[in-house]
Amino acid sequence: MPLPPSELARTLAVDKRARDAFFDRVDAMRRDGQLLTNRKGELCVVAKLDLIAGTVQGHPDGFGFLVPDDGSADVFLRPSEMHKVLHGDRATVRRTGSDRRGRPEGEIVDVLARANRTVVGRLHEERGISFVVAENRRISQDLLVPEDERGGAEAGDVVVAEIVEQPSPQREAIARVVEVLGGYTDPGIEIEIALRKHDLPHEFSLGARKQAARLPKEVTDRDRAGRVDITSLPLVTIDGETAKDFDDAVYCERVDGLGFRLLVAIADVSHYVKDGDALDRDARERGTSVYFPRRVIPMLPEALSNELCSLKPKVDRLCVVCEMHIAADGLIRGYKFYPAVMHSRARLTYTQVWSCLSDPKSAPREAKSLQRHLADLYALFHALKRARESRGAIDFDSVEMELEFDVSGKIVRIVPLVRNDAHRLIEECMLAANVCTALFLGERKHPTLYRVHEGPTPEKLASLRDFLSSSALSLGGGDDPTASDYARLLLEIKDRPDFALLQTVLLRSLQQARYRPDNVGHFGLSYDAYAHFTSPIRRYPDLLVHRSIKATLANREYRPSGMSWTELGVHCSLTERRADDATREVENWLKCYFMQDRVGETFDGTISGVTSFGIFVTLDALNIDGLVHVTELGRDYFHFEPARHSLTGERGGRVFQLAGRVRVMVARVDLEATKIDFTLAEEISAAAPRPSAHPTYSAALTRGDRTRGPKRSR
Repeated sequence: MPLPPSELARTLAVDKRARDAFFDRVDAMRRDGQLLTNRKGELCVVAKLDLIAGTVQGHPDGFGFLVPDDGSADVFLRPSEMHKVLHGDRATVRRTGSDRRGRPEGEIVDVLARANRTVVGRLHEERGISFVVAENRRISQDLLVPEDERGGAEAGDVVVAEIVEQPSPQREAIARVVEVLGGYTDPGIEIEIALRKHDLPHEFSLGARKQAARLPKEVTDRDRAGRVDITSLPLVTIDGETAKDFDDAVYCERVDGLGFRLLVAIADVSHYVKDGDALDRDARERGTSVYFPRRVIPMLPEALSNELCSLKPKVDRLCVVCEMHIAADGLIRGYKFYPAVMHSRARLTYTQVWSCLSDPKSAPREAKSLQRHLADLYALFHALKRARESRGAIDFDSVEMELEFDVSGKIVRIVPLVRNDAHRLIEECMLAANVCTALFLGERKHPTLYRVHEGPTPEKLASLRDFLSSSALSLGGGDDPTASDYARLLLEIKDRPDFALLQTVLLRSLQQARYRPDNVGHFGLSYDAYAHFTSPIRRYPDLLVHRSIKATLANREYRPSGMSWTELGVHCSLTERRADDATREVENWLKCYFMQDRVGETFDGTISGVTSFGIFVTLDALNIDGLVHVTELGRDYFHFEPARHSLTGERGGRVFQLAGRVRVMVARVDLEATKIDFTLAEEISAAAPRPSAHPTYSAALTRGDRTRGPKRSR
């Protein structure tokens, strides 16, 4: 029965010395939605009240849902109920019935926890009333700002507003401006918005700054103790033109009759950043460096990421080496790990290396003395590539785009990012080192984080097989297909006119890669074990893996402080998604800004998404997405067929299907909502030539599975 907290403590005979801990536990159960305080101040068990606890998920149109903690069906919340809460709040809901679509519907009984302390948005003023419209469209309620709490902001400014009073059934939320970020079209404002909207840590703690300032500027004699000296080997770094954090270097030589000896040397961040120290705490919170156009939010202060840990040319640096012996057939025959001191001979770019490999006579000065070494690397790449093909790793085609800016920071061009064999050469070397890492730690049974990628879920597999059967195709492997089955099907369909459609559907059947302590293999790359070792400057999982390797070499076990391995896997996966969401949002905003001056222009494109309300089209040569609403597809009733990824006209029989080719006109650009609307201009034949695609060796997985992500200047 309901009881006041004090009476409950007496009933349970809680000792006076334990009462503080008891009441702390009661508060925690209230926050978790297990207990509820009624109007009389009595504690009630939520399960006994037929209430549902969960997290509120808002919708831009004003309604929302409660996502229950127990995994049951989402509960629909009308706009009047959403007036009591903001997106992300935790609440309890009483089910009141079903909406017109048959979904459970409910009313909010109690707000357990508020998720939003500050909100980034745009300040507006109407009839003397100031209010902030949140950039996060899931927060559809306006935040009222008293006149004396505007903090000097003008109408139209982007601001950070602190919520002073949360919303209630009787009134809107009240806030005060605590930071003015600038005008909505100021260069770089999109990044400032994304940082705050996604809660990305972007300022290092005082402790981390002080620790970084105390570090030496170069490798000391004490640092060299117990390390292998490989400074005589001509290791080099190979990166993009604007990179500043060099965390990997390579060296390769042919071995008579044995194939190749490959050294992948990785910056030894773990020597300077110890578990639980200030730098480690900041790095763990960030989880990854975030690469925006024109700006990087580093995981580590630049004193480490760009200087002490960066494998800069002509200076000694500490590293951890994966030394591999690879046969002529591209199979790894042996490997070993050891801490070392290295001395990079050159900082080479992909363009320089490709120039050297494709036309040795035109090799740049920096690469001339390293031509034999680069030629051996290139020969190794071909061996590894053959092994990849033999292994059956999935190889999807994709095109990446690069945004170009003028001196004032305004976007002026969107161009294809040209990839060549120099990119792929490095990627294959990093893949090999990552595989050896997973094998090394797995064989020695040392806990770590693996990069896992599971095959399709039973539901996605069934949907995929239904779709393929409509095209007289089948995927091998029965209920448990392998990457080889996918690769064989891709090879079978590569010359078909509907290849783009089929490849897209195959890609979407796969799950996202993530970090986990239990190794279940990497489906897309067709590896039994895979771990990220090669980027500890910019990925926290790699730093954890380095600590595991060094502990194993010392016959110890590394146990991370504060979190279990499982919790670290979840955390690192979430920070990776957070970074991807933020960068994608910034790029979308910039693309919308770029398209503002192109309203009325026509473009060719590919249908990249099909829904009941229209088709999404990706423009050729720009990789910009927009919507053609169903009302713009013609005077007909169009029916959505999810299994076929298509919209079909009832009378005319016209079909708009995923990966189909269309010509569209830019009708409207909404910069605030980052949306572009197209109208249909003219359909293109499905067999029309498509823009050339550069093959990617990331197995069409998430961006985090590219062994060499974008490294742009800060």
